[in-house]
Amino acid sequence: MLGQSLKQSLQQKLSPRQIQLMQLMQLPIMELEQRIKEELESNPTLEEARPLEQEVPDREERQSDGEERNSEYDDDYFQQYLEDDPGSYQNAGRSEEDYAAPGSYTADETTFFEHLESQLSNLEFDTPLDRLIARQIIGNLDDDGYLQRTPGAIADDLLISQHLDVRPSQVKEVLATVQQLDPPGLAARDLRECLLLQLNHKVDNGDDIPDMRFADLVLAQRIVRDHFEAFTKKHYDKLRERLNVDEDELRDALAEILRLNPKPASGLSGVAGGRVAQTVVPDFLLTTVDGELKLSLTARNAPDLQINDHYQKMLADYRRKQKESGKMSLAQKQAAGFIRQNIESANWFIEAIQQRQQTLYSVMHAIMRYQEAFFKSGDLKDLRPMILKDIGEVTELDISTVSRVANSKFVQTDFGTYSLREFFSEGMTNQEGEEVSTTQVKNVLKEIIENEDKRKPLADGKLQKALAEAGYDIARRTVAKYREQLGLPVARLRKEL
Repeated sequence: MLGQSLKQSLQQKLSPRQIQLMQLMQLPIMELEQRIKEELESNPTLEEARPLEQEVPDREERQSDGEERNSEYDDDYFQQYLEDDPGSYQNAGRSEEDYAAPGSYTADETTFFEHLESQLSNLEFDTPLDRLIARQIIGNLDDDGYLQRTPGAIADDLLISQHLDVRPSQVKEVLATVQQLDPPGLAARDLRECLLLQLNHKVDNGDDIPDMRFADLVLAQRIVRDHFEAFTKKHYDKLRERLNVDEDELRDALAEILRLNPKPASGLSGVAGGRVAQTVVPDFLLTTVDGELKLSLTARNAPDLQINDHYQKMLADYRRKQKESGKMSLAQKQAAGFIRQNIESANWFIEAIQQRQQTLYSVMHAIMRYQEAFFKSGDLKDLRPMILKDIGEVTELDISTVSRVANSKFVQTDFGTYSLREFFSEGMTNQEGEEVSTTQVKNVLKEIIENEDKRKPLADGKLQKALAEAGYDIARRTVAKYREQLGLPVARLRKEL
């Protein structure tokens, strides 16, 4: 049977501009600068405010220099401009360097991919196809220098993208050649292969290595090649028994393994794919002056933008002509509409940047007041428990907004640069009845583990007792949770000889 019914619901939808504002809110400085640059290039009515001494000359001065267009504005000029790609626009007299903030970080270093390409050009391959396969392998390396795709998958990629019928066995042969490139350990498919490639390289080129250390390298090679699982689980007794070596010999061999680089691409200036590592730039500067905290946004986080006067005068002139004559040509209407639309967009972008600045400052100021004792002493013990809701109540902002501000933002203090996320943590009560931050508890736990006897590392139960003796009575499962959050393994994996 068919029937009709009414259903009432309440929905809240965000406008495109609200979404853009939220996106602006969570951008770190480097990405904000890029976003502003894109807006400057795409919107001719938006510009960076010039210092007073660099103001554009008035109309009389420009006319005397022959730079002023006639007062009627050439409609053909605007028509041609409208037909061009707005994204290619550059403000007159400005080069791309003018948009870069002073002190911005640029990367002129050779990328990881270029470093490997230069080595390939010096190698001799049996066929041009082998060289092409090598380039395909290099292009599939991840940021750490590992090859995550199988030879079969790479062969399929070549068949689909370049219509080349390549056997997986041929890819394996070329992979062996690529793995000989610098740095050693490159293009490994897992950690074991990465370490083994580095050890093989040292052993094969060990003519100048003392005999005793060469023996250590050979033993390390055997451990990684034949007993890797026992090594990763730190079953040292089993290793000594299987290899028939004493404790000193095993310790020296393990020391050689620990000298290897588990991420062979990490030591180069660029990473795989040509991307360059990001530099942390603080969003806020927090200093202590005469015992008082002073907070400010960094200059790069507060760009001075304005509407281009020239275009505002154009629009005003078009409106005046329309009022006087009552009509405009099609080209004039298109030009006026284009200018008006871009001025409205520029005004919104300026207001969004200003709102971003006000919100960032408001949130950081609330954090500064909440954690005032820590910012004056730099001691983690003075860090108070603080959650997003605490700052939201002070600033009267939604928790999601506070979270966006805290994401990827940094503050430079007298004691170093901190991520805003580090100041948010839950709290607990110690044995003295004082409320302390979980960050402080984690710091104490980290110190206990750092100072433990590595021959007999403390299990979570013993860590719980050690924390209780320090005044922090927490459950064993909470100890395990904090240890995992600190990135510290279980006791068995922290064991050393």
